[in-house]
Amino acid sequence: MYNLKINSGGKKAEFKPLSAAITYVVDDKNLKSNLSKIEDQFEIKLSALQIKNMISKEGSEITFSNSIGSPDSIIISKVKLDKKFSSDYFRNHLAGAIKKLEKVESLYLFIPEFKNFSKYFMKEEYYYRTFIEGLYLGNYSFDKFKKDKKEPRVLNVLLFAQKEKFLKSALEKTAALADGIYFTKNLQNEPASTLRPFELANSVKSVLTKAGIKVTVFDEKEAKKRKMGGLLAVGMGSTNKPRFIIAHYKPKAAKKKMKKIALVGKGVTFDTGGYCVKPAQGMTEMKADMSGAALVAGTLLAAAKANLSVEILGIIPAAENMISGDAMRPGDVVKTASGKTIEVGHTDAEGRMILADALDYASKEKPDEIIDFATLTGACVVALGQNAAGLFTKYDKLAEKLYDTGMKTFDRVWRLPMWDEYAKANESKIADVNNDGGRYAGATTAAKFLENFVDEKIPWAHIDIAGPAIAHDLNNYTKTFMTGFGVRLMFEYLAGK
Repeated sequence: MYNLKINSGGKKAEFKPLSAAITYVVDDKNLKSNLSKIEDQFEIKLSALQIKNMISKEGSEITFSNSIGSPDSIIISKVKLDKKFSSDYFRNHLAGAIKKLEKVESLYLFIPEFKNFSKYFMKEEYYYRTFIEGLYLGNYSFDKFKKDKKEPRVLNVLLFAQKEKFLKSALEKTAALADGIYFTKNLQNEPASTLRPFELANSVKSVLTKAGIKVTVFDEKEAKKRKMGGLLAVGMGSTNKPRFIIAHYKPKAAKKKMKKIALVGKGVTFDTGGYCVKPAQGMTEMKADMSGAALVAGTLLAAAKANLSVEILGIIPAAENMISGDAMRPGDVVKTASGKTIEVGHTDAEGRMILADALDYASKEKPDEIIDFATLTGACVVALGQNAAGLFTKYDKLAEKLYDTGMKTFDRVWRLPMWDEYAKANESKIADVNNDGGRYAGATTAAKFLENFVDEKIPWAHIDIAGPAIAHDLNNYTKTFMTGFGVRLMFEYLAGK
């Protein structure tokens, strides 16, 4: 991991020792001519074999070692504008490229002209941002518990692009976004032994307060006063009692007609499954069962750093789902803050129970929209894999906006049904609702359960991030650590309010 210093390079590159350059060439009819221009730009001569390999269908990259000038190394990457190309291309490429740099002190990044890629990116500024995001995402590491960790070396990165004003704005916005993503990923990757509910609350309060956000934390006693039975039931089995976190962001220059958006995030800091205990293989990643909470916290931090013009209410119910003589049992009936009762059909369906109290709290604050995030169901991973989060809402405009923003940011969401017929699966003979929706359509029946605790007058969306939040091999920036999924999505979504 580097200590990144990313800036505009201005109009002309002045190469320093121990430097590398990354430039791109579009694979079109003028490929050979374009390679010639790169030779002129860097005053180098590619070999006939290098050119032949690059022109071939299989060729993708040349690394030129410059023994007689600067920069010391030049990476020429070929870009194919085919059906596989997406808005994630440069983000993903640079996330991989930065990991391969060795002993480099200065990196010069030449962004190709926007005109070749305009149909893939809505705005030129955002196009620039994807390059910068790739550098930040590829640079992330979590080495907090390593004995022999070293101080990160400084890597000066200079970017060269056609439109300086867009580049400057892109640098500022992406720096704020990266702070939010790093905070989210740090929370996700923290072991459950050092991120218990009270530690999650302390961390969120410490970081967000410094960013000018008001944070209030309810302890177990306050939760009891407020009759938050869902949260308390899930947390009963642990010696580390639950917390309820409220973070309130208002921009410095508040508008009179500003939107108020409530973001709710599931914060189960570790999930054993309770008495319906998970198998060992299914428990190894459960430190990240608070990824919804981490997403909300990181989004708030990024919004504050960028001074987004929208009021945000972040709500995080935090609990450990453990086993003890005090733990909730299958068959228990729990009364929530809304007054509605839940029959505990399955103790591993705990996330929706703590969200019940959080969604009720959010509804009573009367926001313009409520969006919740949770690593809620394995069923959603079965349906969509780790490529996308499940989106559940009855509000078409909200769904369309979230989908479009997801395609733009590549934090993608896919809408799944919310038809009322699915609610039957959550019926209980002895309570208002059962938390176990049965075997089929598990992601949807979980969403239908949550719907019971949301004011029907408020536009609401539930986003199940169980797949893309966990480390996976689909991208260069998601392979090793928990992914920080959703912060890019919400930062862009809220910036449009």
